[in-house]
Amino acid sequence: MPDEVRVQYQEELAKLEVRALEGLDLVTDQLARAIEAVEHRDSELAGLVIASDDVVDGRYLEVHQSILSLLATQAPVATDLRLIAALLHVMKNVERMGDQCVNIAKLIPLAGHEPPADERIVKDLISMGKQVRSQISQAKRAFEGRDVEMARDLVRRDDVVDNLNREIFRIALEIGDDADRREWAMTMILVARAIERTGDNTVDIGEQVAFVVTGLFREFQDASHPEGVSA
Repeated sequence: MPDEVRVQYQEELAKLEVRALEGLDLVTDQLARAIEAVEHRDSELAGLVIASDDVVDGRYLEVHQSILSLLATQAPVATDLRLIAALLHVMKNVERMGDQCVNIAKLIPLAGHEPPADERIVKDLISMGKQVRSQISQAKRAFEGRDVEMARDLVRRDDVVDNLNREIFRIALEIGDDADRREWAMTMILVARAIERTGDNTVDIGEQVAFVVTGLFREFQDASHPEGVSA
């Protein structure tokens, strides 16, 4: 590849990385709005979250198509191919996180305008949302800096989300005999699950950081041995 073409190609790839990682900012904002809608039982805000998913999907398609065009017109070397493959994974996770925000938003009208809410569950959901938003930001910084240790730390931080998710489930099981309260609590379990899955997506992105740096793909956490982080 001639030097001039190579430089142009590297610039295009760098711009694609920026556009891909900006997708994480989009889902951070989406998640913030979704959690606010849950907190205030705001169906109108929930509707905005659903409508805004088109922006996230649009970014996914834009980056995906641009990567395919780059592959069709250039001949990437091995290290560039790792980055390209990782960016495709990142964008898939961005799209999935956007979908989870939509799932949360769609549940809000089902809970009712003035449901018999349990403030312990609402508080834990807010904490989960803040934690996952912070993880999304950390995943972005880790990818930008090719920081494997920062990426691995996402596993530890995601344990906080998992624990809150379990606590919400426990409270929901003990919430009492009132049918409306039970229905609301079951709906909030689904909200918590969507937030928890979004946290898992940040760990997936962290794994792609290690792949770009080392050329080897390994899950940070072995599903058969969840107490440990793989080397």
